Amino acid sequence: MVMAAEEEKSIQDVLSLPILLADRALKSAQEAESFKPENSELARQVTELSQLLRSAARLTTTSPAVYDRPIRRVSLDVTKALDRALTLARKCRHKKTNVLHHVLSITTAADFKKVSALLDSSLADTKWVLSIFNQDTDNWSINLSLPPIATTDPILAWVWPYIAAVHMGRAEAANELAILAQGNDRNKKIIVEENGVPPLLKMLKESGNLDAQNAAASALCNLADDPGRVRMIMDASGVQVVARALPEAPMRVQATLVNLVARMVEMDADVKEEFGKENVTRPLVALLGMDVDLEEFKEANSRRTVNSLHLIVQINKEMVKKGVHGLGSGKSFEGSRHHSHRKDKEREMESPEVKLRLKVSCATALWKLAKGSLSNSRKITETKALLVLAKIIEKEPVELKMNCLMVVMELAAVAESNNDLKRAAFNPSSTAAKVVLDQLLRVINEDTSPPLVTPAIKAIGCLASMFPAKEKRVVQSLVAQLSNRNLDVAAEAAKA
Repeated sequence: MVMAAEEEKSIQDVLSLPILLADRALKSAQEAESFKPENSELARQVTELSQLLRSAARLTTTSPAVYDRPIRRVSLDVTKALDRALTLARKCRHKKTNVLHHVLSITTAADFKKVSALLDSSLADTKWVLSIFNQDTDNWSINLSLPPIATTDPILAWVWPYIAAVHMGRAEAANELAILAQGNDRNKKIIVEENGVPPLLKMLKESGNLDAQNAAASALCNLADDPGRVRMIMDASGVQVVARALPEAPMRVQATLVNLVARMVEMDADVKEEFGKENVTRPLVALLGMDVDLEEFKEANSRRTVNSLHLIVQINKEMVKKGVHGLGSGKSFEGSRHHSHRKDKEREMESPEVKLRLKVSCATALWKLAKGSLSNSRKITETKALLVLAKIIEKEPVELKMNCLMVVMELAAVAESNNDLKRAAFNPSSTAAKVVLDQLLRVINEDTSPPLVTPAIKAIGCLASMFPAKEKRVVQSLVAQLSNRNLDVAAEAAKA
């Protein structure tokens, strides 16, 4: 509760109280009539602490964006220590002459030892906090010693310096936070509580360094495995930052960002809808179909087929109109074309493994976005997604094919309860619906793996009312699966 109240104050207000107490304690120690040697030592400690506090105040004044969380935490203990020092020094204003004063003096002597220890701890803590803002940027040297304030919670001695370094744009610090957050819920909780999310998002948004972007994205991805933490990322404008970084990021960063999208939308329904509002489905479809040739699919009313490169260009054109970051910030469409050309060359240089991993992640994200969401399903089907999905189901490796089947299944499940979407996306007369149906039936008839066959059957069942009576292939394929040795497959065929 005390820390929460302190968070509401400006950092200058937080530091003003211990500085004032230090001045008063110093004055009282200098005026002491008893325990003069002890008060002299107390005055020395308080003077040094006062100088350090003023250095911290100057730091926060000259650097408005300084990471002040550790300063706030340390100031609480420093304030308590200085308050004890002031109370003790005031007791020494008069000489102790009688027996009662002698008894009190025994207690006071013990108090001097306690207060001296508190002041030493405060000095060590304050020096340590100041040291994390004076890191060696050339040698990437970070002070990872253990200050007294972190003895009961040593992880703070790592988290605070790393977050401070992320504020300074240090990629390696973000990477260290990603490692700390890997598989350790308590570390994740502390990183979020200590305000680690905003600087990671800022690094992702503003850094032009590939390593920094990737490290920030990895750290955020490791943090986003809990509904509460996902909500905090969203509250820090994380959805907007991630959605706008995705189209223009290098491919290796895109793979991590897409995983982050998939994790976040699975954890929170509001986050899922927010990503939809940011039109994250368009770059996801474009990336999924980066190597898909759609030329063979000629829509009757379209001049020519739009492939994934054209989708990327269209996204950038929209960003220019909206004034979004990167290419949308006042750059011409010619700049967008140059950017698309650069992205295309970058893709050609990437390994097939990186491309495949990115596509698998995109399919997973689209699957999670579509699940139970009418608005997202509509946005997905308004792109060339169904054509892309059909081509991938036809030719690509099993994991990617399975994820794409899950996308089709979730789209069909949403369409089943919404006639408008069903007619718009799965009209039997449209090329997209025809090729998707062909691939679903091919999977049902030719594949033997239940993880592939089951979503294909479910999708067919959801769209059953759309098929004309003369479509014998559907009935024949489903009837054949009734005798499938896998009971789950047979049960789904019966439902369909």
